[in-house]
Formats: sequence, C-alpha cells, structure tokens
Amino acid sequence: MKETCRVCIHHCSLEQGQTGLCRARKNENGRIICGNYGQVTSLALDPIEKKPLNMYQPGSLVLSVGSYGCNLRCSFCQNHEISMAGPEDAGTVYISPEDLAEKAREYRAIGNIGAAFTYNEPLVGWEYVRDSARLIKETGMDNVMVTNGTASLEVLEELLPYIDALNIDLKAFREETYRKLGGDLEAVKAFITRAAAGCHVELTTLVVPGMNDGTEEMEEEARWIASLRKDIPLHVTRFFPRYHMTDREATEVERVHRLADAAGKYLEYVFVGNC
Repeated sequence: MKETCRVCIHHCSLEQGQTGLCRARKNENGRIICGNYGQVTSLALDPIEKKPLNMYQPGSLVLSVGSYGCNLRCSFCQNHEISMAGPEDAGTVYISPEDLAEKAREYRAIGNIGAAFTYNEPLVGWEYVRDSARLIKETGMDNVMVTNGTASLEVLEELLPYIDALNIDLKAFREETYRKLGGDLEAVKAFITRAAAGCHVELTTLVVPGMNDGTEEMEEEARWIASLRKDIPLHVTRFFPRYHMTDREATEVERVHRLADAAGKYLEYVFVGNC
C-alpha cells in the first residue's frame, strides 16, 4: 500500500519498503519513517562562522552533526559524499539524541554553544533534529541548522521552538534554475519568510559560473531579501568544481566581489566566502 511523505516539496508516493528521493525516508509497514534517525556520518567541533553564521554568537564553537541524504540534486554539491549517499554506503555511527546532548555539554567548557545540524540536508531527518534540539535546549544551550529550505512549513513550525539560528541556501533567484536542481524557488522563499519571523536567519548563495552569476539576478535576490528585512545577512560564496560539475573553473574572485557589491546596495550585511 502506497503512503505519501509530506516532509518536503516532492511528496514522494512510496510503496512498502521503498525509499524516497532523499534516500532517508521510507515506507515501512504502511508508515513513513525517518530511516537515517541517529545515523551520523560526520561529527566535529566547528567555528560557527564555518556554517556560515557570522552574526550569531561570533567567535564561538558549535558541535556540528550530519547524517546522509538530501532532497535536491545539485550537480555542484560540495558535500556529495554524504548528501547523495544512502544507508548502504554512508558509513554511519549511531548517536542517540541523549548522547548528542551529552557530547554538546561535554564541550561547553571549551566554548561550545550547542549543536549545529548540517553537512547533509538535516530536514530529511527532521525528527532527529527535533528530539536532539529539544534536549540540548533544556540544558540552556543553542541549536543552529543549515538547510536548503525545501521542507514543508509544517516541519519548520515543529522545529522553530528549538532552533536559535538558521543558515538557508538560496541557490538562485530563477525558478528554472531551481527546477533543474529538483527544487522550487517559491517554496524556499516561503520557508525563508517564515523562518526570518521566528529566529535568526542568514542566507547563502553559492555563485556558480553560467548558472546564477548575473548582476541583475543578484540584485533581484537582494531586493527581495530586503523586502523582508534589510538586516538579514547574505553570504555570497565562491564555487569550486565538485561532484558532477567539473566542466567549469572556479568562480572568479572579482565576480564574487562584484555580486556582493550589487547585493550591498540593498542589504546591510553582505559577506564574501571561499575567496
């Protein structure tokens, strides 16, 4: 019997035992379950600026955790080894929400502020984020998350009580570009709009040559962000050849700075990354 997963924009209709596009959610006995729950591929104590979050608790460290799976198909993915992996090839270690919260507390003495859910797309396993973030919040520590913003608003509402800051990828500002990535620009805009009303939000646009590197597009993006709030930070970052997109050179540094300057006409905080 088919069941429909409603976590993200794809609404995968899954037969018994079938896994969704994200490789993390499956139909098990007529119920959609989170197959990557607690299955950790990466765990590291990172500077919070690495997320990147430049204007939330700057100078602090955050225990960063990731699993496997993603609901987009970006040919330039920077973390494809885990985001495009499934349970059979991800190489995971099980860490319960209780154990993750305990690890976060252990590192508090050396500057850790809490946990960051990152590396892969955390919202394909949002139940683990919720359960872990709730425990971490109870200890007085913070939770941050890095996401592509294509999950449903219902999932976002479940998490906002426990999330202090988000970095959301705004991969382009053209619907046709998002369609090629398996996404939906309007859904991401709605996600950003709701998130920005509920917690600290920073945005990241990776500038890919020939895909989203036009000045006009960047100015449109910046104007839209400013229509929400001019003080939302935007990170304009440099692309390097990765995964299936090795047919072009890294973005010219001058181009990244030029686009950052274009965004800066409308936004108060624009940061250049990877340059």
